[in-house]
Amino acid sequence: MSTNSHDRKYFGTDGVRGAVGQKLMTADFALRLANAAARVLAPNGGTVLIGKDTRLSGYMFESALEAGFVSAGVNVMLMGPLPTPGIAYMTKHFACDFGVVISASHNLYNDNGIKFFDGNGEKLSDALEHEIEKRLEEPSVTRESKALGRATRVDRSRAEYQKFCTSTFPAGLSLEGVKLVVDCANGAGYKVGPRVFADLGAEVIPIGTAPNGTNINDGCGATAPQLLQLMVTGAHADAGIALDGDGDRLIMVDAEGNIVNGDQLLYILAKDRKERGTLKTPVVGTVMSNVGLELALKELGIEFKRAQVGDRYVLEMLRETGGTLGAESSGHVLCLDIATTGDGIVSALQILAIMKRSGTTLQALTQGMHTFPQVLLNVAVSKKVDPYSVPAIEKAAKEIEKALGNEGRVVLRASGTEPVVRVMIEAREKETAERYAKSLADTVRAAV
Repeated sequence: MSTNSHDRKYFGTDGVRGAVGQKLMTADFALRLANAAARVLAPNGGTVLIGKDTRLSGYMFESALEAGFVSAGVNVMLMGPLPTPGIAYMTKHFACDFGVVISASHNLYNDNGIKFFDGNGEKLSDALEHEIEKRLEEPSVTRESKALGRATRVDRSRAEYQKFCTSTFPAGLSLEGVKLVVDCANGAGYKVGPRVFADLGAEVIPIGTAPNGTNINDGCGATAPQLLQLMVTGAHADAGIALDGDGDRLIMVDAEGNIVNGDQLLYILAKDRKERGTLKTPVVGTVMSNVGLELALKELGIEFKRAQVGDRYVLEMLRETGGTLGAESSGHVLCLDIATTGDGIVSALQILAIMKRSGTTLQALTQGMHTFPQVLLNVAVSKKVDPYSVPAIEKAAKEIEKALGNEGRVVLRASGTEPVVRVMIEAREKETAERYAKSLADTVRAAV
């Protein structure tokens, strides 16, 4: 298992992230980070691909990273706005030594982040991130003039990523006759997203495709799909597709306006692959995945495992076990038989292919899975604590687990980003979940 991200000084579960202008998210730190990363990932010179989403601060960080890499003797290719999975793909396509994405994913514009891919378009190992952190403690280097890197713009090459996306849709199928509303969250997918679906023949109504530097994820996209729900039903569309700001999450909406989340998408994909004999098990979710997913997969005879929260941990478990399908409820869907990282556009195409092949609506495809009500309460605590290390809390949690049996779950965990303990109860009836969640939250409050 990987080292816990909280043991690292700068890197979290998905690169370096924070509020722009504070702590790590400054131009000075970005330059030093680039210089340190260059010395670890391309010590003898090489090439890096830099992509970003549509945040106003992206220009600043792009320039700072470029300076840091070039000064360390690494050539820079500047892609401009492209989904995170697109940068992963293009890093490998261009045979770069590594790739960098400037994005805070689903956060609002005042945050930003910097994440890295290796030459295969995969997330860096913990060991490499530790090595970069060690180099950050050393002074930056500037090579002599003849050894400096060069920078070039390659934004027209985004068409290569579009081609890759369309190539993942089965040959002989098209989206002719399918009406889609595509919400790009005013983010990195605003150009390529609608084009991919239109290239395959769909009638596309695009929304969230007018970024202005400050409206990314603001009332739109995978974290706020309410507008998409209204648009799908209002336009009598067959489905809605919501990406997040960097395009690695997918939430869908069926023709009736119902949200189809990551758990349901994973169920649809796993069931289809099982029926076609192409499924490699186990299927991997997280500790927050709905128990309804686990029971539905069990009914189909599909092995299911749970990883820690975070798509990097889902990916890690898939690599360890040889599985290819995984997801978080929030919409990070991994199809490792197709892409190296979660890709909202590619995942949507796999679901649309199942709809076309089977002649079935998205709503009908979700029917085999009963989603159990979940109640999540955040309990503020004065200090970070493992809730299971407190006897009174552990005892109360075990009693609730015993009472629920196979009809629900208890998840207790300390937040990695704020001083709260998350109490999540899942039960067949919402009232039951609410009652037990309140009771356990009261116990946590009293004990910590």
